Amino acid sequence: MADQLLSTVPHHHSLPENYIRPESQRPLLAEVISDAHIPVVDLSSPDKSHVSAQIGDACRSYGFFQVLNHGVPVELMVKMMVIALEFFRLPREEKAKHYSDDPAKKMRLSTSFNIRKETVHNWRDYLRLHCYPLEDYVPEWPSNPSSFKEVVSAYCKEVRQLGFQLLGAISLSLGLEEKYMEEVLGEQEQHMAINYYPKCPQPQLTYGLPAHTDPNALTILLQDPDVSGLQVLKHGQWIAVHPQPHAFVINIGDQLQALSNGRYKSVWHRAVVNSEKERMSIASFLCPCNCAIISPPEKLISEASPAMYRSYTYEEYYKKFWSRNLDDEHCLELFRS
Repeated sequence: MADQLLSTVPHHHSLPENYIRPESQRPLLAEVISDAHIPVVDLSSPDKSHVSAQIGDACRSYGFFQVLNHGVPVELMVKMMVIALEFFRLPREEKAKHYSDDPAKKMRLSTSFNIRKETVHNWRDYLRLHCYPLEDYVPEWPSNPSSFKEVVSAYCKEVRQLGFQLLGAISLSLGLEEKYMEEVLGEQEQHMAINYYPKCPQPQLTYGLPAHTDPNALTILLQDPDVSGLQVLKHGQWIAVHPQPHAFVINIGDQLQALSNGRYKSVWHRAVVNSEKERMSIASFLCPCNCAIISPPEKLISEASPAMYRSYTYEEYYKKFWSRNLDDEHCLELFRS
């Protein structure tokens, strides 16, 4: 099955039939715009209320934002990108040790999104890791490249702290106690997807990942500094999110849309591919614990603004999410009050 990995083939001269989207579902790359007004938040500002207000505005208007001066060492971000690319350049037989198409596995190398169910595949390979608590999962991680476990562990710890800092700012921006989101989400799991998008002979016919929202609470994305690929949907228009040096892209997941009672948007986003360059991206996900009850706080419910979604556990939501196709209707629609 590891033969399905795109990264095992040095050059792809044509797009295989099972990667070609129907005409109505193609990315229409010529219609994508660049938006210079994408929100960028400087987390080094000493004015906490100003930072949280900026984040709140971004969550309402875009559903995502970029952060600078976030405290994650730049050299660690660079090392993470380097080690990720090294992994995908390993020989076929080395990568085959980690291959699985079982979504239930805590550590797996796979391709596309859910290759067992799909009729049309996505132009990406990915390594999926569970990252918290680290001591439970690191032993199963790849030992090749030799510094993989060390670099990825250090990166996971830094990103987790950044995630909690952002959840605090999001709580404050909603007029809640700073620790509200962190506490209601419980002992949060942390996952990572290290994505590899090879050069694609016909990028106008396929996706790296089609339009989707994230089922978790918060996503922290490290983009390839040299290759653009992330696009987000705003007012029916796809916007290219070009990489900023040493920045992370933060997007609101479905659970924060539910917890904010719909004030903040879990943004539709997609990854497109490139005919000239391969691309890496590293997405870190903070996820509620399975038993966390997702229900908007009383403070955000009123006669004018009733609860949009029924209460549910994250486990219930996650199972529903993975039983669908990635680009089906927004999974939250299944939990409307």
